[in-house]
Amino acid sequence: MPQTQHPAIQYFLDYIRFEKRYSSHTVISYTNDLEGFFRYMATQYEVADPAAVQSAFVRSWLAYLREQGMGAVTLNRKISTLKSFFKYLLKTGRVLQSPMGQVISPKKGRKLPVFVKEEEAVELVKGLNSHPEDWKSLNTAMLVSIFYATGMRLSELIGLRESQVDEGRSQIKVLGKGNKERIIPVSQELIRLVRTYKELKRKEFGDCGDILLVTGKGKRMYPRYAWDLVNRSLSEASTLSKRSPHVLRHSFATHLMNNGADLNAVKELLGHSSLAATQVYTHNTIEKLKDIHKKAHPKG
Repeated sequence: MPQTQHPAIQYFLDYIRFEKRYSSHTVISYTNDLEGFFRYMATQYEVADPAAVQSAFVRSWLAYLREQGMGAVTLNRKISTLKSFFKYLLKTGRVLQSPMGQVISPKKGRKLPVFVKEEEAVELVKGLNSHPEDWKSLNTAMLVSIFYATGMRLSELIGLRESQVDEGRSQIKVLGKGNKERIIPVSQELIRLVRTYKELKRKEFGDCGDILLVTGKGKRMYPRYAWDLVNRSLSEASTLSKRSPHVLRHSFATHLMNNGADLNAVKELLGHSSLAATQVYTHNTIEKLKDIHKKAHPKG
């Protein structure tokens, strides 16, 4: 386990290691954060005593780290380390006040969802549906088509049962998180694909029970199998570096928003519990509007 020359740090490390029972990985992380902080204090302010550390000194250190290219997630972890450290020193009477009260954690930049371009998605589905007589191709087509047409989560799709597909009403009942049900309308084209899939599945494997999607051996589809099929399809249809079932879910939502769908409706279709989770898709819509404005407006 790591040792340090700074007495206050060593007291704190012993506390989190033996009393709080933190993992060795966490202890090493705290050690590196604190030693880096006090090296900066010694170099910039000639400060070694934690009681002499001021909020301005901490903010200066964080600004220095940001200039070195450190991201918000790592900075927030270092701030958390310092807060825990000074909280311990306060508790044990080694300092009279913490300098961390006036230190604000930087906001984490929220990553925008990765999605397939609309024209690429259309060509992808069209290309996959061009060989419905071949089981392997049909299996991939079925999986990708339902993902893109419904925006389902991977767990929801591989658990989908034939009885959840209402062919007469052209809709699918989905059992989402917390066993919440939602209804997703689908096209007649997708319903026809489901019928073809079920017919060929029975021809190939006989009775597979009520589960809709199966593997190439007629067994219940599992996450990795589905992930591989989607990854292979997207690698051939787009230049995205990220290729997963969730990309198709993002594409479903983004394309709906870009074509004027109501945010609340998209929320219901995705099975989100709050609008906050759905709100991220409006960023993509805004970027599209900016692009349209730039190209079409005289003053763009």
